[in-house]
Amino acid sequence: MTPQMIAKILAFVIYLGFMIYIGLRNANKNSTSADFFLGGRKAGPWVTALSAEASDSSAWLLMGLPGLCYLGGVKETFWTALGLIAGTYLSWLFIAKPLRKCSITFGDSITIPEFLSNRFKDKSHVLSIVSVVFIVLFFTIYTASGFVACAKLFNSVFGLPYHAGLAIGLLVILCYTITGGYTAVCSTDFVQGMLIVIAFIISAIVAVFSLGGVSSAISSVQTFQADAIVGKFGDAMKNAFTANQSYKGMSIVSALAWGLGYFGMPHIIVRFMGIRSNTEIKKARRIGISWMIISYVGTFIIGTLGTVYLFKHGTILGTGADTVIEGITHYGDAETVFSATMQNMYPAFIAGIFLCAILAASMSTADSQLLAASSAVSQDIYKGLIKKDAGEKEVLNISRFVVFVIALIALFLSLNPNSSIFGLVSFAWSGFGGTFGPLVILALYWKRTTAQGAIAGLICGGVTDVAWHYLHGGIFDLYEIVPAFVICLVVTIVVSLCTKPDAEVAAKFDEYKALAD
Repeated sequence: MTPQMIAKILAFVIYLGFMIYIGLRNANKNSTSADFFLGGRKAGPWVTALSAEASDSSAWLLMGLPGLCYLGGVKETFWTALGLIAGTYLSWLFIAKPLRKCSITFGDSITIPEFLSNRFKDKSHVLSIVSVVFIVLFFTIYTASGFVACAKLFNSVFGLPYHAGLAIGLLVILCYTITGGYTAVCSTDFVQGMLIVIAFIISAIVAVFSLGGVSSAISSVQTFQADAIVGKFGDAMKNAFTANQSYKGMSIVSALAWGLGYFGMPHIIVRFMGIRSNTEIKKARRIGISWMIISYVGTFIIGTLGTVYLFKHGTILGTGADTVIEGITHYGDAETVFSATMQNMYPAFIAGIFLCAILAASMSTADSQLLAASSAVSQDIYKGLIKKDAGEKEVLNISRFVVFVIALIALFLSLNPNSSIFGLVSFAWSGFGGTFGPLVILALYWKRTTAQGAIAGLICGGVTDVAWHYLHGGIFDLYEIVPAFVICLVVTIVVSLCTKPDAEVAAKFDEYKALAD
C-alpha cells in the first residue's frame, strides 16, 4: 500500500470516526420521541440552515450535477440550480415560520404526516396511511442514491469493490442515525455542510488559477467542448455533448420545476418545525441561501473545468491523458469527476479530507431521510393506529428498527453499479414535491381545505407522478413534478369546495393565524 493511499485512508477514518462519535455523544439526549424526531425544537439558526441545505443537496450536488456539467450539460445544470435556489428561498420565506406555528397549534405535531392529519382532522386515518406509504416509497429510493454515491466514491478513491463501498456507507450512516436521532443528524449535517462549502470554494479557486485565470479557463473549456462535438475525443463524449446542446423549451421548464420540490420535502421542511424560535428563521434563511449559491457556483466550476483540468494536469476518470475520454460510456462514469479532480489537485491527505465532502453530501441526506421515514412509520402508524398507548421507549425502539429495515431495502435498490445518482434523486424529488407540496401550502394558507380534499389530492398527485415517470415522448418528457403538483393542487381545491369544512378546524386555523411572529 502506497503512502498516498494510507494518507487517504487516514483522512476517511478520522472523518467517519468523528461522525460516529457525534451520534454516540447525542444518544443520551433522546428521552422522548419528540427529542428523537425533532430535537425538542431546540436547534439554532446555523444548525437548522446548514442541516436543511446539506440534507437537501445530497450526493448529486458533488457527483450528479458536476457529472452533468462534465458532459456538457451546463445549461441543464444552470436552470436546475436556478430553480432550486428560487425554491429554497421561497420555502424559507413562505413555509418556514407558518409551518412552525401551525404544527405547534395543531397538536404540537412532530412529523409531516401527523401535522397533515391534525391540521385536516382526518378521523379516518387514510391521510396518515397514504402519507406514510409515499414517504417510505420515495425516501427509500432517495436513500438508495446516497448509498450509490458512497459506493462510487470508495471505488474511485480506494479501488474497493462497489458492493464493499455500499456496506461501509450503510454501516456508518446507520450507526449515528440509530443512536443519535434528530440532534445527531443535525449536528453531523452542520459539520458536513461546512465541509462541502469549504471544498467547493478552495477547489474552484485552484481550478481557475491552474488554468491561467478566468478568461483563459473559459477559453479552454470552449475549445475543449468544440473539439468534443466534432468527435476529437471519441463517440461517447461527442454524443453526450451533442445531446446537451439542444436544451430549451420544455427542458428549461422541467429544470426550473425542481424548485417546487422544496415545498413538500419532509426531511427539509421538518427542519423548519425544529428551529427553537420564529425570530431566528430570517437569519437561518440568509445562511441557507448563501450556502446554496456558493455550492452551486462550485458545482459549475468543478464540473465544467473538470474536463480541461484533468486533461492538462492528470488522468481523466482513471484513464491516461492520452486516451482522454474514451472510457466514458454512460453518465454514471462522469459522476466521479469531482473525486478525480480532488485526487489530482491536492496532496493525498488533503484530497482525502475534501473527498469526504462527497460522503458528507451522501450521509447528510440519507440520515435525514431515514429519520423522517422512520418517524412516519413509528409515530403515525405504530403509535397512531396500531398501539396508541405505546410508551416513549417503545416508540424509540420501533423507530430505530424501522431505520434499519428501510436502509436494507435502499441497499437492495442500490446494488446496480450503473445506477445514476441524478436519476434516483430526480424520481424521489418529484414524488415529494408533487404530492406533499400543494398540501403543505394549502394547509398553511387556505382555511377551507378539508380532509377529503387533502386525501384525494395526495393520491391523485402521487399516482400521476409515478405514472408520468414511466411514460416518454411529447408532453411526457416534461418533468413529472409539474403535472403531479398541478393535479394535486387542483384536485385538493375542487374536492374541498365540494365537501363540508370542519368548524373546529376552522377555529383552530384562526388561532394559528393570530399567533405573533
